Amino acid sequence: MPVEVTWWGHATTTVRDSGVTVLTDPLLVRRMAHLRRRRGDLPPPSAAAADAVLVSHLHADHLHLGSLARLAPHTRVLVPRGALRALPRLRRLAPLLRLEEVSAGDTVTVSSSAGGGSGACGQVTVHAVPAAHDGRRMPYGPHHASALGYVVEGAARTYFAGDTGLFDGMAEAVGPVDVALLPVGGWGPWLGEGHLDAGRAAEALVRLRPRCAVPVHYGTYWPIGMDAVRPHEFHSPGDEFARKAGQSAPEVAVHRLGHGESIRLEMA
Repeated sequence: MPVEVTWWGHATTTVRDSGVTVLTDPLLVRRMAHLRRRRGDLPPPSAAAADAVLVSHLHADHLHLGSLARLAPHTRVLVPRGALRALPRLRRLAPLLRLEEVSAGDTVTVSSSAGGGSGACGQVTVHAVPAAHDGRRMPYGPHHASALGYVVEGAARTYFAGDTGLFDGMAEAVGPVDVALLPVGGWGPWLGEGHLDAGRAAEALVRLRPRCAVPVHYGTYWPIGMDAVRPHEFHSPGDEFARKAGQSAPEVAVHRLGHGESIRLEMA
């Protein structure tokens, strides 16, 4: 059965597996605070149709309230436990969306629906897994919700890392992986602690040993005024990841997608 992954830019992807459509960290706007979309068209309205939406952590480029408001009514949205307490504005979306808080170790079943646009019946299991990343909303506030990754298990096991650094026990926490959606950059030329750059993402492949990998979270949004300052820093992480992955984990097929491009993977 084929599994399809579409990269819309930054950490926003669509995973279609077993007739179920899952959307990750939707960021569906041209401008967010000091960031502007500099590569790739905005995702089409159809990208907002999903059976479930997975939100990895509270930072505004991953939990974007305006983008969540564009989802179809009653869309199921998984958020880290504590998100509703930390973000009063998120609570205002509760009458419109099915907001569910989850913690690392939780497992939920997602079934297909007409809202997902798949036209097929099926279900997947979503496992919430740990991530090594600051879970507080920016600017730093008193409330904390631990950052998460997710594994979507259907015909394949697809790992969406959200934002994370390498951490001890990563392979054991995530489990077997067929497809890894890994962040390899950011929205600026420097990454702080709790992130994967191209080299650390390649090291994650050594630990996880997926069948294939798709680099995400780079080359989409730039800070205003940074266009002429080291622009290669925004575009090169995907190629650098592919090169380093070829050296450290040559058995892993790396699919470097353009914005809006998809890959279909045949699973045995």
